[in-house]
Amino acid sequence: MFAPSLQGEHKVRYDLTPLIANPCPLAPGARLLTRPPFPGNDKPMPRTRSNFTLAFGLWFHFWLVPITIIGGSLTILFSYLDQSRRMLHRVARWWGRALLSVGRITVQVEGLEHLVPGRTYVYAANHRSNFDIFLLLAFLPGPFAFIAKKSLFRIPIFGQSLHRMGCVPVDRENIQQAIRSLNLAAAIVKEGNSIAIFPEGTRTPSPRLIPFKKGVFIMAQRSGQPVAPVAISGTRFIQPRGTIRVKPGPVKIVIRPPLFPQNFRRKEDLMAAVFESIAAAYDPDFPYGTGKFNG
Repeated sequence: MFAPSLQGEHKVRYDLTPLIANPCPLAPGARLLTRPPFPGNDKPMPRTRSNFTLAFGLWFHFWLVPITIIGGSLTILFSYLDQSRRMLHRVARWWGRALLSVGRITVQVEGLEHLVPGRTYVYAANHRSNFDIFLLLAFLPGPFAFIAKKSLFRIPIFGQSLHRMGCVPVDRENIQQAIRSLNLAAAIVKEGNSIAIFPEGTRTPSPRLIPFKKGVFIMAQRSGQPVAPVAISGTRFIQPRGTIRVKPGPVKIVIRPPLFPQNFRRKEDLMAAVFESIAAAYDPDFPYGTGKFNG
């Protein structure tokens, strides 16, 4: 099982070497911290540089396209050549880290010691930005897929790569189709394949956690695999929903102790436990502090 390759400080590089590098395990209890790709990126950007965030957002999306084409094409290719799917995970990890590097994002990861290498998990994370996806791909250990909205599968190359990764499309406008998708996801997890979900259902501009959707916890209970809550803080300041602007800065990922569905009688109890676990580690004001961010 492929695990995060470095411990201590790590500089995310925009190259293809992670695709062939031999992974090294991260020591239990270690904290993974990426060094800023550019000097001075260890502190939040000044709050008044709105023109910069627009220009930087255009710069980021300029690079998003070719990096995604490369990553998607490699994913499609290796899906036919590598039955173990390890190369798919390495490509996905490279794609996520390359975009974080272009976005000048400094990442702090905590709680990897809670995960058992080789074990199947249902990762449940809060969702504020597209950057949440890049972060999970870059730093969660082992191969995993996403439950993603159906429209993403229509994007050329990217959509095909999602399909080859084993991601499950969900039509949020069709309840019956959504139920079938969640049943498929449960079967995939039962077979030993980890999956990542955003139980809030979509990106939300709210700084606070919003109520979780019950359907994903029905899927989690049917799968029988542990749910690993993941709290992501800081991405709502980097690129919130509905804007092309990108604001470089630090983010934090905290992986909480897994919760076992067998210990909960009802899906509502499991859902409440996951919500409380994420809420305990999620900081909606990271890294600026309460009331100190003006955009």
